[in-house]
Amino acid sequence: MGRSLHGSVAPHRMTALPTSSRSADPLAFYPHFRAGADGLTLATPAKLNLFLEIVRKRPDGYHDLESLMVAVELYDTLELRAVPGGAVELRCEPDTLGSGPDNLVHKAAAALRAVAGRPDLGAHIRLTKRIPTQAGMGGGSSDAAAALVGLNEIWKLGLTREQLVAIAASIGSDVAFFLALPAAWCTGRGEITAPEPPPRRALDFVLVLPPVGVSTPAVFKRLVVPVGPVGGDRLRAAFRAGDPAAVGAALFNRLEPAAFGAEPLVGRLRTRLAELHPAPCGALMSGSGSTVFAVCRDRSHALEVAAAFRNSRPADEPESRVLIVRGVAL
Repeated sequence: MGRSLHGSVAPHRMTALPTSSRSADPLAFYPHFRAGADGLTLATPAKLNLFLEIVRKRPDGYHDLESLMVAVELYDTLELRAVPGGAVELRCEPDTLGSGPDNLVHKAAAALRAVAGRPDLGAHIRLTKRIPTQAGMGGGSSDAAAALVGLNEIWKLGLTREQLVAIAASIGSDVAFFLALPAAWCTGRGEITAPEPPPRRALDFVLVLPPVGVSTPAVFKRLVVPVGPVGGDRLRAAFRAGDPAAVGAALFNRLEPAAFGAEPLVGRLRTRLAELHPAPCGALMSGSGSTVFAVCRDRSHALEVAAAFRNSRPADEPESRVLIVRGVAL
């Protein structure tokens, strides 16, 4: 087991399973280990959007989108233990994170019990957060998906991946993606996922995590929906080929102008990252922000880009966390 960049022990790398087996066993998507007969610990990855276009605004107020999402090796940890009595207790670290019924982990547990018709099922859950909130990296959605997978296992419900995906779509737009790891083309509100063939060699990224978050509703309030949406075929082909230079040249996120208007620091960081020397292959904001990231040729290039970004920070710019991560590989 190696050390992860956020300072904790990295979970074991997932092993490839045949497509049919992966579909039948949702747990196969997550690094995990068992803690006795009724306990399970899962690592829940962050995601990056390498492409994000808004196709239209729907009558229900949501937006249809097209996005290539990829999981990266920055993880929260979810510890689950089945208990009798029907109570679901959630503890979070740090304890400033809300652990009440609005937490997506709680919503996942409630939705799973409702579908199973088993209000008697209980669990003690401990969530350790490393993925920042309001950062466009899907941390809450990842935790919810892992809760569905883990509780399905320790409660011995036997639901298939397809059944869990249907529940995931009712919890949040990005939750279903985390049941289609490590990469997927996402449409609808984001809940319709088609697994994307990952490259043979995972991509290397530099993440810049600003000391500010961005409100997703604030971004969508500023959004101008395009008359002619941009297509993602070029980015998808580059990703499948595992060509970092081609991926960097095809990066796209329609939400950037709106997010930069809502939080100018994010736009400033994105510009500085893109204009570094040595230059990354490309730079982009993930999701609705605030994380910005650079695509790099390899880990050595990523180390150079990260060092250049840290060393070139202007005196009037708040310090951001800078991490080097790799895409999740099966």
